[in-house]
Amino acid sequence: MGTGPGTGPGTGTAVGPPPCDGTPVGEHGACLAHLTDADRAAYLASLAPGADVDHRGTPFTQELLTALLTALRDPAIRRPRIGTARFDGARFAGGADFGGACFTGDAWFSGARFAGDMSLSGAEFAADAWFQGVRFAGTAGFGAAQFRGSAWFHDTRFGGDGWFGSSRFHGACWFTGARFRGRARFGAARFAGDARFNDTRFQGDAYFTVTRFSGAAGFDGTEFRGSAGFGGAQFSGQTLFHGARFAGNARFDMARFDEAPVLGPLTCADTLVLSGAVFAAPVVVEAAVTKAVCVRTRWSSTATLRLRYAGVDLTDAVLEYPLTVAAAPAPFTAPEGGTVPEAELPDGDPAVRILSLTGADAAHLTLNDVDLTACRFSGTLHLDQLRLEGRCVFGRSPAGRTGILPRRWARRSTLVEEHHWRAGRESGRRPGRPHGWEPPPDGTRPPEPAALAVLYRQLRKSLEDGKNEPDAADFYYGEMEMRRHDPTRASAERRLLTTYWALSGYGLRASRAVCWLLGAISVTVLTLMLWGIPAAVPEPGQAAGPDRESAQPAAEPAAPDGPLAERLTTERWERSVRVAINSVVFRSAEAELTTAGVYIEMASRLTEPLLLGLAVLAVRGRVKR
Repeated sequence: MGTGPGTGPGTGTAVGPPPCDGTPVGEHGACLAHLTDADRAAYLASLAPGADVDHRGTPFTQELLTALLTALRDPAIRRPRIGTARFDGARFAGGADFGGACFTGDAWFSGARFAGDMSLSGAEFAADAWFQGVRFAGTAGFGAAQFRGSAWFHDTRFGGDGWFGSSRFHGACWFTGARFRGRARFGAARFAGDARFNDTRFQGDAYFTVTRFSGAAGFDGTEFRGSAGFGGAQFSGQTLFHGARFAGNARFDMARFDEAPVLGPLTCADTLVLSGAVFAAPVVVEAAVTKAVCVRTRWSSTATLRLRYAGVDLTDAVLEYPLTVAAAPAPFTAPEGGTVPEAELPDGDPAVRILSLTGADAAHLTLNDVDLTACRFSGTLHLDQLRLEGRCVFGRSPAGRTGILPRRWARRSTLVEEHHWRAGRESGRRPGRPHGWEPPPDGTRPPEPAALAVLYRQLRKSLEDGKNEPDAADFYYGEMEMRRHDPTRASAERRLLTTYWALSGYGLRASRAVCWLLGAISVTVLTLMLWGIPAAVPEPGQAAGPDRESAQPAAEPAAPDGPLAERLTTERWERSVRVAINSVVFRSAEAELTTAGVYIEMASRLTEPLLLGLAVLAVRGRVKR
């Protein structure tokens, strides 16, 4: 038995049209895609520019979409003009080019599917535009589009690039929960209302360069897997980045923040760039970042940077009002509760490191609990007014001994500029030998000792103003060291400083002064034993000085004679020690001495109290409050 038309092979059952969810056109009972050619032509001929269309769930080919838009083309504006447009759930096979269409009513694309590239570049939406849940498999082009009402892109998926460059959003727009697998370009876009990108995920690079946000800009919980560029952007309303995560660079260079009470907390696995940015209102920046670059950043109001893991570069920063850079001791709190994850940041100490203050005005700067080991201070203005609070760590001089003749550097706080200068000096004097000082970066020239002395002097004053006398002593030591090595100073001054350094470490090394004191006392005792103590000890009751009966001066005590070794007796040692101690501490002179002994005691009284005073001064410098 054969099969007839409309029957399945060997079954005899009728074969109907394929199932379709498209909205029927008029009274035809079928969607636009499944109309007969005659009915479709009649429907398209009935359309006029500005007509409402309802093609929900309709499958479109490129040819069918072109035919529809051609029927709606307005010769006056040379582009399609559509009233209320319903394309909810429609499926577009291949490319979908709307040719800069003008939608005078609401435009509904919710749940639509675009299998190829889609272009609404230059389109104008006079009312609300709904794109929530749309799936774009290819590039989605909205360049220079005008959204005069609200724009909804909730949970939209962009499989390719998303182009919104130079677009205008006159009302509020929502990209909450959207996903961009390719690049997202919003360069030069304008958001007149609130712009919400909360919980949006950008798999590729995201560009918001020269974008203007006139309303609130919300990026709470947003994830940037590539680089994020906000260079030159202007944030006129509230700016929210609570819990935002940047896997690459986060660039806000030349951006302007007119109202941002709190920026963050955010995390950035690479570099947070704020170079050239302007903060016009009080702000608190909370960020866990690898590096924060604030070159020429302008702080036009009070600001606080609470950071973790960051190396901060404040070169040429402009501080019109007080700025505080502080290390956050614990992870930041996320908006939804708990802590902001820091898994993408390097393991280790979350300390904040200041890398450079060159060219910045430190009069309004406060540093709290930061690491200044690698900080470059050269060229900093008003460095003596810098406020250091909490535990601020500076670099240290090398530990251990170096050289053929072992030398030990005095352990003290140092500036990285001194490391660079000494590394060059030691490398020139002892090529190829380790010295422990940090060499300067390639192509840079360290400051000369005269400039380093000024840096140490200003930092010493800063610490002294903060009542931190013990730590200020290290910077006094550094200042004196640079003065001693300054070739522009007089040689007599440098020799005097060298003597001061050798005797007591500029009055700061008690052990050195005590060693010299003990050595001087030992020399005094030895010389007194050999030449200063008389050969004969006066008998008990025999007065020293003039003879009272004859009124004649007594004979001078006899100088010791005989071999020198025989003069080194216990009795003479005990008398010599007594004389030496008395001359240092008690200043008494009752012992009978030879003429040589008198001069030895005079020299002892001149030098040893001075060394004792230097030792006391050094101890006082370390315990002074």
